[in-house]
Amino acid sequence: MSDINDLYAQARHAADNSYAPYSNFHVGAVVVAEDGRVFTGCNVENAAYGSAICAEGNAISSAAAAGVRKIDTVVVACLDAGECYPCGNCRQLMREFKVNTVVVQDGEGSLRTHKFGEILPHSFGPDSLENNAN
Repeated sequence: MSDINDLYAQARHAADNSYAPYSNFHVGAVVVAEDGRVFTGCNVENAAYGSAICAEGNAISSAAAAGVRKIDTVVVACLDAGECYPCGNCRQLMREFKVNTVVVQDGEGSLRTHKFGEILPHSFGPDSLENNAN
């Protein structure tokens, strides 16, 4: 896997390309697939706010479109905030793709690494449905 600082730099570069005319909150994300492939994404806003796409979801969707089904690491960078954690929807999407590690920048500018269970404890995922299969 690439160096975490290199991945964070890629996430910041992706944030440079974000389309955020409404919130002016520019976010970039990098996902590293289990096999080491790297995918980037940025947030894309829309006047119909519910149609906005988060950076994390954008990157995960790109990975999924390439056939990835397990993601090892997600790195998130915000250009307009000191600290930027994934939203609940993105955390649930990360759960679906079995993310192991999430890296964000804290308010002091240091990178913080979390095991996925720390940011979405007691999560609901595909294995939660195994006992309901008919």
